[in-house]
Amino acid sequence: MSKVIAIANQKGGVGKTTTAVNLAASLAVLEHRVLLIDADPQANSTSTLGFELNNIQNSIYECLVDRISPQDAILHTKIQGFDLIPSHIDLVGAEIEMVKIENREQIMKSIISNFTDDYEFIIIDCSPSLGIITVNALTAADSVIIPVQCEYYALEGLGKLLNTIKIIQKNLNPELMIEGFLLTMFDSRLRLSNQVVEEVRTHFKDMVFDTVIQRNVKLAEAPSHNKPVILYDAGSSGAASYLNLAKELIQRIKQQQQQQQQN
Repeated sequence: MSKVIAIANQKGGVGKTTTAVNLAASLAVLEHRVLLIDADPQANSTSTLGFELNNIQNSIYECLVDRISPQDAILHTKIQGFDLIPSHIDLVGAEIEMVKIENREQIMKSIISNFTDDYEFIIIDCSPSLGIITVNALTAADSVIIPVQCEYYALEGLGKLLNTIKIIQKNLNPELMIEGFLLTMFDSRLRLSNQVVEEVRTHFKDMVFDTVIQRNVKLAEAPSHNKPVILYDAGSSGAASYLNLAKELIQRIKQQQQQQQQN
């Protein structure tokens, strides 16, 4: 069975796509089979992985709206065991087109059910909104990772996201859990960055990942070279940070499984 993880925060610019692409790539490098679903109309995950948007015939849009076979949308990345269901600008219109579809919140879940034996991890890169596509992702997910940037207004809007998660837990997906809060864009030289880390850790305690994603030039440059950072510069601190995150995630999942067995 796959572990399905949504990367979500309706606030833009917090490192969702950076985390989705580089966490997925790191898990694949650690020899896990990974599927990344780009559920953001901006399609940044798709382009970061080197795919030309104009050449994409089938995307998550066709899977959600036209109900094509999701197998027909899969693209293979440059890393063995790491596949992608791409996004497309057409996804912007999917919110409206899905309004009349029965059980529209469950469509992503039915798409993912096709792959539960093929991948160990399915990562969903959500759009910076709390619309029907993000609701679909959270309904389909086992857990959610919430990136929080170490900058002003870091916690702004988190209450709204946490409330949405509670509503989805109550009405659509009672098994959904918060995998953890991930601190991103950390600059140890800035007092503000350190204050945000302290504030988030005080507020959310053990729910915060130990791994902190630091600001890193190579991490910022990698998307313009259409590569995850681990392919662009494996020796960079950005690559090391996401490898550490992948290892910490695997360890957390093992601990959860042990606790479930004890109970």
